[in-house]
Amino acid sequence: MFEAWLGRMGAPVALLGVVGLIAFFAFPYDLGFLTRILIMMIFVLSIDLVLGYGGIATLGQAAMYGTGAYAAGLFAVHISANPLLGLLIGAGAGAGVAFLSGLIVLRAHGLGLLMLTIAVAQILHEIANKARVVTGGADGLSGIRMAPLFGRWHFDFIGQTGYLYALAVLVLVMVFLRALCVAPLGLTARGIHESPVRMAAIGVPVYGRRVLIYTIAGGLAGLAGALSAQVTALVSLQVFSFSLSAEAVVMLILGGTGRLWGAIFGTAIFMVIHHLAATADPYNWLFVIGILLLGVVYFIPGGLMGVRQRLRILFGGQG
Repeated sequence: MFEAWLGRMGAPVALLGVVGLIAFFAFPYDLGFLTRILIMMIFVLSIDLVLGYGGIATLGQAAMYGTGAYAAGLFAVHISANPLLGLLIGAGAGAGVAFLSGLIVLRAHGLGLLMLTIAVAQILHEIANKARVVTGGADGLSGIRMAPLFGRWHFDFIGQTGYLYALAVLVLVMVFLRALCVAPLGLTARGIHESPVRMAAIGVPVYGRRVLIYTIAGGLAGLAGALSAQVTALVSLQVFSFSLSAEAVVMLILGGTGRLWGAIFGTAIFMVIHHLAATADPYNWLFVIGILLLGVVYFIPGGLMGVRQRLRILFGGQG
């Protein structure tokens, strides 16, 4: 049974690692951009856990991402430059903010819930801006220097260590989420997404489970933020921006909600097209993204991961 589970769970994740390594050798001069893609994949996966699996509408996931970034940055500047400890601090900070805010915002539903998640991110943005002595305010938190990873691999200017570090974290996050989604908690989250009333009727503590899912997702978002702070050695107020959350949701919609691989593919496609379109036309690149999003929403409602199912419907076949 364990071998079957390992084969089912490990092979696709191993493929992700292999593709990541191929990209490492194929694009040695674009590692900074590729590292940003990996970090955004982790962030979008956290939103997929909340929105795609838990059915919790949010446009404020940047609150946990930014908290994790500032927590890891301040930890590195004032306490320890150990990257692994900083990563844990960032994840813990993101989970803490998610838990405390989730106790309040998850009592709302629909548009009210959506507005409250945005409000939490904006409040944290303003706190970071006002606490200039600690966070650097609008100038950002600088002076972040990371110790060598495992005391051996230095964070170089080219970004080789940072890329492999981010890739390893992404693979571990995927392993964790694939296991979580088939665990009782993940199945319960899906049930709550489909029918919270029915789940409550069979004795499931819906509110508590939603808070737990929101907290775990917040920890993953904080992890992504901490990783960004460590790799870029800078944290700005943009980590709390609404546009960061909104773009991440668009990435998830492109790939397909409720599918972990949808978050991976959606993020990669969005960021590559964004990069190419912005390079070709810095002023009108949003037009390309808008056309892509409209096409996916109208013709492939399930996202790019739903192409196969859509083709079955169109052609009436089962193969």
